[in-house]
Amino acid sequence: MKAHDGMYIGGEWRAAAGTDTIAVVDPTDEQVIAHVPAGTAEDVDAAVRAARAALPAWAATAPAERAARIGALRDVLAARQEEIAETVTAELGSPLPLSRTVHVGLPVLVAGSYAELAASYAFEEKHGNSTVLLEPVGVVGAITPWNYPLHQIVAKVAAALAAGCTVVLKPAEDTPLTAQLFAEATEEAGLSAGVFNLVTGLGPVAGQALAAHEDVDLVSFTGSTAVGKQIGAIAGGAVKRVALELGGKSANVILPGADLARAVHVGVAHVMSNSGQMCSAWTRMLVDSERYEEAVALAATAVAKYVPGERIGPVVNARQWARVRGYIEKGIEEGARLVAGGPEAPREQGYFVSPTVFADVTPEMTIAQEEIFGPVVSILKYEDEDDALRIANGTVYGLAGAVWAADDATAVAFARRMDTGQVDINGGRFNPLAPFGGYKQSGVGRELGAHGLAEYLQTKSLQF
Repeated sequence: MKAHDGMYIGGEWRAAAGTDTIAVVDPTDEQVIAHVPAGTAEDVDAAVRAARAALPAWAATAPAERAARIGALRDVLAARQEEIAETVTAELGSPLPLSRTVHVGLPVLVAGSYAELAASYAFEEKHGNSTVLLEPVGVVGAITPWNYPLHQIVAKVAAALAAGCTVVLKPAEDTPLTAQLFAEATEEAGLSAGVFNLVTGLGPVAGQALAAHEDVDLVSFTGSTAVGKQIGAIAGGAVKRVALELGGKSANVILPGADLARAVHVGVAHVMSNSGQMCSAWTRMLVDSERYEEAVALAATAVAKYVPGERIGPVVNARQWARVRGYIEKGIEEGARLVAGGPEAPREQGYFVSPTVFADVTPEMTIAQEEIFGPVVSILKYEDEDDALRIANGTVYGLAGAVWAADDATAVAFARRMDTGQVDINGGRFNPLAPFGGYKQSGVGRELGAHGLAEYLQTKSLQF
């Protein structure tokens, strides 16, 4: 697969400052498919300077024109959907149908939503004798993960562009080819030079240089809580704003009277999606003691449909493969009952993990507390609603979750007591206009919709 051998800076592809490269590996067969440059602090500095130079003109561009450019970007992404989907499949391992519908289809919708928001958002407000101006925060350093390579880019970049900010993107080193296609799309959409810039590279080098750069006004990061804490510390030292979308250990709470078969089926599917590599995955299934064994049997039946290499892809790399299998071994060691799957590799080649279900999981077990980021479901038992709430809220995370009940009112009443940023009620559909983000150590700030746009604005008041 062809890759650019430079960085996209100031509206052109430039040679990297260094000579080191990063190998891009197809996780389905462990073969190297491309190399991209490993960016340095010098590359980051050049990109930030380009973004800073482009900022005044882009910030002064009328919202309607910004909307038109974002709309053009959406159209380019839609036109190149198949090419992008095939690239996501090659570097992430996602089955092609999922790449088409979710990995590309969703970002196209999100880009469209920000085109509409840029045109309609109230960048001025009246409050008594004050006119309140909502202005772009400035240069944004966007650091994105590999699990949803295009969606995470679009969620940050489109929102920042709608606000009038300029952007330097440092994508995950496992999925840089998708980011390069996005850079091509920004150029084809007619974005001015320097409004969007791309530096590929490793997190400890290029990512840290971007977060620490004195001319970056806001760092938007999606990834692990551990790295998010490091970025927060770096930004805090410079009194720099951050938006952090971090880890999760979301609870799928099935209350008495709920449609158990549907709740279990959807819950298992939610965790298996993207091979479990989703920060909002409902990895803890909570079931009342009376229906517990029925739920375990239903989960075992449901997970059997996810055949590695067919309905479910591999995890992204060898490190993640070892990590997820290590958690499965830890679950067995700590006394959880293995219902399906296990640590054994299901295929001879590729980073495939057996879809796994654990029963008899207790709240203090490692697999019930730590983010696994793989196709592993833990089923926990509760005695009453207060016990279920204690378990659901009993981790350091609070990103997402689900509640199933006999009626929506009962589910909503329980959801209001959950310490989490987003809850699906009785199978409610994902809404790309709703704010996405977490409580506690799941992050700071929100993405998507008007709340996502607001992250990239700062406030000025004029008194008359």
